[in-house]
Amino acid sequence: MQQQLSALIERVREAHAQRAPLEIRGGGSKRFFGAQRTSASASRPAQAAAPLDVTGYRGVIEYEPTELVLSVRAGTPLMEVRRVLNEGGQMLPFEPPHFAESATIGGCVAAGWSGPRRAYTGSVRDFVLGTRIIDGRGQDLRFGGKVIKNVAGYDVSRLMVGAFGTLGVITEISFKVLPKPAAEATLMFQVDEATALERMNRWAGQPLPLSATFYDGDCLYVRLSGAASAVAAACKQLDGSPMDAATLLWESVREHALKQFRLPLPLWRLSLPSTTPPLRLSGTQVIEWGGALRWIASDMDAAAIRAAAEKVGGSAMLFRNGGELPTFHPLKPEIARLNEALKAKFDPVCILNPGRTHRS
Repeated sequence: MQQQLSALIERVREAHAQRAPLEIRGGGSKRFFGAQRTSASASRPAQAAAPLDVTGYRGVIEYEPTELVLSVRAGTPLMEVRRVLNEGGQMLPFEPPHFAESATIGGCVAAGWSGPRRAYTGSVRDFVLGTRIIDGRGQDLRFGGKVIKNVAGYDVSRLMVGAFGTLGVITEISFKVLPKPAAEATLMFQVDEATALERMNRWAGQPLPLSATFYDGDCLYVRLSGAASAVAAACKQLDGSPMDAATLLWESVREHALKQFRLPLPLWRLSLPSTTPPLRLSGTQVIEWGGALRWIASDMDAAAIRAAAEKVGGSAMLFRNGGELPTFHPLKPEIARLNEALKAKFDPVCILNPGRTHRS
């Protein structure tokens, strides 16, 4: 593996010297998302980014089930990581989506996307203990560690989560993992949107073993996970209709396999305060994370959707089928300046995935 790592480092160093942009590629499962243009200016025309394939740098480095820690190379397929953890009776608590069998663990961290369990267990960022990266100069850097309690210095590792490779080529990641729950059950409730939101928020404030919620416009689905006795007691308290084959439902939610995610319309991802009442936007909507994540397939004007999200203290991201529309919600000036400063430190000549997150 050292040979593959050395080759990646040398490739980035050459690109830095030549100011030649690179497109970091893993399994390609998330290439549909975000701007994928190189930046251009009057002094430097747009230049096609050369691919930098990281899939050859793969494999589990260290797995200590008793310590709840997994260290893995970034090119390792996500399915392989799940298999290894499953054999140890454990899981990635943030339940990351794959979107393709080729998905890698590095792409999972670079995208920063979490699945149905996120609101009740935590996000990708919460479970990253350390990373190893190649910065835009070709420097081989390590941040964080392989232990759960590590508070020395700045938490640079978590900066890599959701940066889409624009700050560095992720080569290795250490995670905190958790045991799989002893029991799970899913209940259904046929309610309207306002009732679904009220119940999700009320139940979140109670000592219930919630691990996922999903509202499809007609039915509210609630997953309970934990000790068998706790799950049984919660099922009795909530008194919903038990659902068979629930595993398939939650996989379909995680992987966007449901028809509501696959309509030939722009798909918006709205991050909102969970108690936000129904927005009444036109289009097809589903709700996750206790009301905090709302997906809307709509041909409404982009500015109107973003204004509606901003009005309640949230943001709107264009997830799929956006065409030429900007993907990300406009940054506030102070946040934009911070992003620019970080980019200048990690990738001073802007060769790593230029334009992937914000077009210039």
